[in-house]
Amino acid sequence: MSYKEIYQEWITNPYFDEATKAELRAIAEDEKELEDRFYTELEFGTAGLRGVIGAGTNRMNRYTVRKATQGLANYIKKVQAEDRGVAIAYDSRRMSPEFADEAALCLAANGIKVYVFESLRPTPELSYAVRTLNCIAGINITASHNPAEYNGYKVYWEDGAQITPPHDTGIMAEVKAVTDYSAVLTMEKEQAVKDGLYTVIGEEIDRSYMEEIKKLVIHQDAIDAVKDTLKIVYTPLHGTGNIPVRTILKELGFEHVFVVKEQEAPDGDFPTVGYPNPEAPAAYELGLALARKEDADLVLATDPDADRLGVYVKDQNTGEYHMLTGNMSGCLIGDYIIGQTKAVKGSLPEDGAFIRSIVSTNMADAVAAYYGVNLIEVLTGFKFIGQKMLEFEHTGTGTYLFGMEESYGCLPGTYARDKDAVAATMFLCEAAAFYKTQGKTLWDAMLDMYEKYGYYQDHVESITLKGIEGLEKIQNILGTLRKEPPAVIGGYEVLAVRDYQADTITDLKTKEVTLTGLPKSNVLYYELTGDAWVCVRPSGTEPKVKFYIGVKGDTLQDSVDKAKALGQTMLDIVNNLI
Repeated sequence: MSYKEIYQEWITNPYFDEATKAELRAIAEDEKELEDRFYTELEFGTAGLRGVIGAGTNRMNRYTVRKATQGLANYIKKVQAEDRGVAIAYDSRRMSPEFADEAALCLAANGIKVYVFESLRPTPELSYAVRTLNCIAGINITASHNPAEYNGYKVYWEDGAQITPPHDTGIMAEVKAVTDYSAVLTMEKEQAVKDGLYTVIGEEIDRSYMEEIKKLVIHQDAIDAVKDTLKIVYTPLHGTGNIPVRTILKELGFEHVFVVKEQEAPDGDFPTVGYPNPEAPAAYELGLALARKEDADLVLATDPDADRLGVYVKDQNTGEYHMLTGNMSGCLIGDYIIGQTKAVKGSLPEDGAFIRSIVSTNMADAVAAYYGVNLIEVLTGFKFIGQKMLEFEHTGTGTYLFGMEESYGCLPGTYARDKDAVAATMFLCEAAAFYKTQGKTLWDAMLDMYEKYGYYQDHVESITLKGIEGLEKIQNILGTLRKEPPAVIGGYEVLAVRDYQADTITDLKTKEVTLTGLPKSNVLYYELTGDAWVCVRPSGTEPKVKFYIGVKGDTLQDSVDKAKALGQTMLDIVNNLI
């Protein structure tokens, strides 16, 4: 059917509610909007759903959520695991509680028990709950750091990680096979509860989750020594982090935690930030003002579903607050955990592993080499770090020490299988306490790492290309770069090209071709001279093509300048392809 025919189906079929029909009738004369809403189905990808909230097949609404859940239910039945149950969590976004219940009641109608959190919870706690409750799967209703008009639907499997092969493709196929919205099963909530198919969870999982994180503390002595002098400013950016972050810091003994009041309450409209992303400097305006008022040592921000942590740290010499990139904070936490674990225990496991995504900094490689542990690369997406952790469990080879990705996500333990901003907050504050006992700030510790490992610098650029035409342009960009790889980028010679879609690494000098060894993905990676690199990939959550840059400079400023220049070169190259 054409998009106009599908539109007519939605405004005439009694299955769709009157509010949905009224919303659609209001845009009846807007051809471009109608086409965008109905030209395709909202894609259920390897991470689930993510899209703008609204009526239509290409939007996040109760019907697309039900459809996706019916596909998930069909897959669970196919693998004969319906008796295991599914855990469901949601964040502070608009319609999150409603979408969580739509998913729950669809599963219940399919005879699959659900465990639904009583109120909003962080993504990592959902991952933990899946494992703790021995569920076959988990669903988290969140759009992470996207703007307020978005929501999303992430699916987890029994190991607590987001779905990976073969389950991702299996679930995607089942979702695609659901073509009749009105055939999707659902039931009344009261009946689901009465039948024992709908269980509310909360405090018991909260306490267990917190205790698992607290077990990871290395230097409680350092926290005790400076708990009354270390000052921390924190903002949950209107999301799920407020209670768990404040709880864990309080239980560890930190006495001076100042919360940004204007951003404390959960609010899906995100009224104080246009873009609730801890990567965006604008998100810290209120936090930095409070930090200067209280003379705080660090400023922390978690994104709406509290799986990613951003940070500013104070330079005690100048009084200036420096923003750490996700690579910087990840390496800072990883170096602290691995280094202090070795210092306390005297040694590290022979098969110890530091895992990072392919678009993360090469400083992680230097840290791993210094401590004599394995550095393992995985594709972008924390689920691939979770997949490697599962492999360690199944094979008995490999000890997980730390995992990180450049987009402010890391995980310091194995209790969960997704990045955890609550645990990252704990460890960053512990590290701040530890270095404070040595007369240093976290900024001093970061500068020490640069001196020790090298002045690595990362940078990210992106081009947004919305709509049908934008999607085609993104594919054309990747296609052209794939067919005509550049020999030089910004003065750096290209040594090798990794094409993860073709599973090839091509040495441009010898023309030798080897395998990447990683799952296929529409990603191009250029290894450059001078320990520099560039990676190009479409965003998995937004209509963007992203360019990840990594360089190594002679000084901090030199590395910053080189990274920005290389990023601008990539923008120029791609703009010429549009």
